[in-house]
Amino acid sequence: MTRELLVIAACYVLGSIPFGLLLVRAFAGTDLRAVGSGNIGATNALRSGSLGLGLATLFLDLLKGVMAALLARAALGPPASGWAPALAGIAAPVVGHCFPVWLRFRGGKGVATGLGVLVIADPWLTLGAALVFLALVVPTRFVALGSIGAACTVAIAGPLRAGSIPEACALVAVAAIVVVRHHENIRRLLAGTESRLGAPGGARGERPQ
Repeated sequence: MTRELLVIAACYVLGSIPFGLLLVRAFAGTDLRAVGSGNIGATNALRSGSLGLGLATLFLDLLKGVMAALLARAALGPPASGWAPALAGIAAPVVGHCFPVWLRFRGGKGVATGLGVLVIADPWLTLGAALVFLALVVPTRFVALGSIGAACTVAIAGPLRAGSIPEACALVAVAAIVVVRHHENIRRLLAGTESRLGAPGGARGERPQ
């Protein structure tokens, strides 16, 4: 049990690294939370004026999900093999990103990190979620809408493809966290005030992506 708890904790810590905030502070000398929407994710890193920083943030947030999932798989086995592997490989890194101890548990929405986890857990489910994301974002330019749609895809299709109840529960839990973390975006989408991809600035109070 001690080993399992240590691996879960390690995956949480890995997921909690706020790469967007660190990159923009290091290379632009700016607190990303004071830029555009106040978001510390890739979209707002792009608004800091650097395409490179935006892409780097996206890549590193995705990579930490991949690395956490691989760490859990190597130490505990695949998510389908029990509760500890499912929690460590799927839930812990996303929870870490959304509730990082370094930022007083005020983190992002888990989309990029969740995608990284999903790449390892189920590549075909990843492809399906990515296609739904693109189908919603390309015509509307609402990243939040695509993220919510992708999360719902995982919540519906994930249990059908999961190899065990723990894995299914972890996938649904992560999808639910992503949707709940988008509650402000949902309110703005319904009100018609959500910022579109490529638009200057952004809605203040938007949580990190």
